[in-house]
Amino acid sequence: MMKVIRNDKRPIWQQLLDQAIHNITKGIWTPGELLIPSRELAHMVGVSRSTIQIVYEELLSRGYTVTSRRGGTRVSQWNQITESTKEIMTDGPIPPSLPLLNTAVDQLHDWFRGKEQREVDIDFSPHEPYLDGQFHKNWRQSLLHASAEMDLSSWAYGDPYGYTPLREQIQRYLSLERGIHIQTNQILLTSGAQHSIDLIAQSLLSDGDTVSVEDPGFPASWMAMKYRHMNVVPVPVDEYGLVVEHIDPESKLIFVTPSHQCAVGVVMSEPRRQQLLHKVTKDQLWIIEDDYDSEFRYRGDPLPTLFSQAPQNTLYLMSFSKMIAPGIRISAIVGSVEAIAQLARVQELTYRHLPIMDQLTLTHFIKSGHFMRHMRRVRNVYRRRHEAITKAIIASGLGERFTLSGVETGLHMLLEAEESYDEEAVSMLALQQGIRIYPLGPYCLDSKRKGWVLGFAQVDEASIEQGIHRLAELIL
Repeated sequence: MMKVIRNDKRPIWQQLLDQAIHNITKGIWTPGELLIPSRELAHMVGVSRSTIQIVYEELLSRGYTVTSRRGGTRVSQWNQITESTKEIMTDGPIPPSLPLLNTAVDQLHDWFRGKEQREVDIDFSPHEPYLDGQFHKNWRQSLLHASAEMDLSSWAYGDPYGYTPLREQIQRYLSLERGIHIQTNQILLTSGAQHSIDLIAQSLLSDGDTVSVEDPGFPASWMAMKYRHMNVVPVPVDEYGLVVEHIDPESKLIFVTPSHQCAVGVVMSEPRRQQLLHKVTKDQLWIIEDDYDSEFRYRGDPLPTLFSQAPQNTLYLMSFSKMIAPGIRISAIVGSVEAIAQLARVQELTYRHLPIMDQLTLTHFIKSGHFMRHMRRVRNVYRRRHEAITKAIIASGLGERFTLSGVETGLHMLLEAEESYDEEAVSMLALQQGIRIYPLGPYCLDSKRKGWVLGFAQVDEASIEQGIHRLAELIL
């Protein structure tokens, strides 16, 4: 018998419904049993008939009961079905083994943070930019402004290309700062370089296609493409950048970081650039030009982009991860109208669009002038820290024992050792002394080059000097 509990905060119909479901699921009301007519049950419980009708309608809509004109409302076979299900219930399907994914993620972790996850005094991370309280204050202002100004239409499904006002701001920046003159329909917004590479692989390549990548190079690029079933072929890098003669003849795409090579740090020479451009236009290949760190050049202006010389073949990647902060997760692919349209169709199918608040905030951050002021401020910081680490390496004697490269541009440089050198042992020894340095090994596919990729963006000048001299004491 059901009853109303007067001190229960739930509505009466909810109390009675819960009791009815309990009676059915526990077998108190057996399958096929005829329910008491609503008028009669209402009188028995002491509630209105409409309350009982609500309960009966909910039982019917949830499948606990069935009804017919002549047979009335009866308990369904629900109980029997669930009992038989319980007899065969297991822990559920076992996720498939994905060795390629697991291996790639492990390698990504090793590259990004090293094998040992521990706190250190000085971290020469090549991955993190400089952030300060001024950035936090300005970003918060832009976030609050975006929240106040947005209307209800902003919360609808967005454009797979990305928020148009933000693409307009990026268009203007690229025109003024990088000499890239394009329309907004040549810009597609993504959530980072890996997202961009994954989208390109889905949109412009087929399973098994051969792609050529720098070796040493950007691990996330070849990991993402391998996971998309591409045949990834390493191409060596020398003091002039990617060695074009070694590009696999079957390649459909070539991934390069010409402005500041991801691991070695060298700038691709002009003859090498022209050689690469000649090859891709002659053979009708794609280039992915990852232009990261190009804004932070210490000798002259940033170099011209490959995109500006071969726009039909080049997919240009820019990211706000290094320019502002990785947590923003907004980047862009720039390409021909046709290529970007293809990417946008895949984006619409698989990702739909980026979160609108992040796009609105970044739009205001750029439009209000915060972005360019931030860039001027951090360039000065990086210039001082670049000078500090260069001087410290020379003064400590490390520059005589090892080869220093990548000092013209970017937020890291390479301290290269002989191939026989045990870079991992040195990295572990430094870690035990509270210093994290990043071995070259995780950046390599076939390359046997050894050394350490040293970032300086997050380390102040005093810590740079201290860390480099402590490192020299360990290995010289």
